[in-house]
Amino acid sequence: MAALILASTSRYRRALLERLQLAFDCEAPGTEERRHDGEPVADMCARLAREKASAVAARHADAWVIGSDQAASLDGVALGKPGTEARAHAQLRACAARSVLFHTAVVLQGPDGSVRLHTDHTEVGFRDLQDDEIARYVEAEQPLDCAGSFKCEGLGISLFRFVRSDDPSALVGLPLIALAGMLREAGFALP
Repeated sequence: MAALILASTSRYRRALLERLQLAFDCEAPGTEERRHDGEPVADMCARLAREKASAVAARHADAWVIGSDQAASLDGVALGKPGTEARAHAQLRACAARSVLFHTAVVLQGPDGSVRLHTDHTEVGFRDLQDDEIARYVEAEQPLDCAGSFKCEGLGISLFRFVRSDDPSALVGLPLIALAGMLREAGFALP
């Protein structure tokens, strides 16, 4: 079987992919991650996942490459990674008592140039969060590198009223149910 490469340096995506118990390498795609004017958030995620996979595949013509991208949207406006505590506070304040859509795209690009794409859409309903709760949460988990300013696999779950998804791993950053199916179709040995 050809090599498998995750076009990402995300520790979250790496940990998720490790659950499938396949040998793989990780490589930074080096692509610019920005939204085009007027581009719907879900379309942006799909495009960026394809661009990441394509960039790494161009350097490893004989490999299978996984690209993924995730963004949150609140009323159609993208919520990226906050980067700072102040922005994390502002994002969580804006999400309080609201529903946020998380779009997580995954691409598997083959050595023959074939591309399989899946985009998961997860709805997260936030509780009515108070400023002191937000401050305690941000201080405890430092979710500055997470779209939407939370880690659902940790304390972030306490911020929610509900999560509606076909694939719970998608909210962490890589839709494993869809990816496992793609990998099986490509000939990788999975249960």
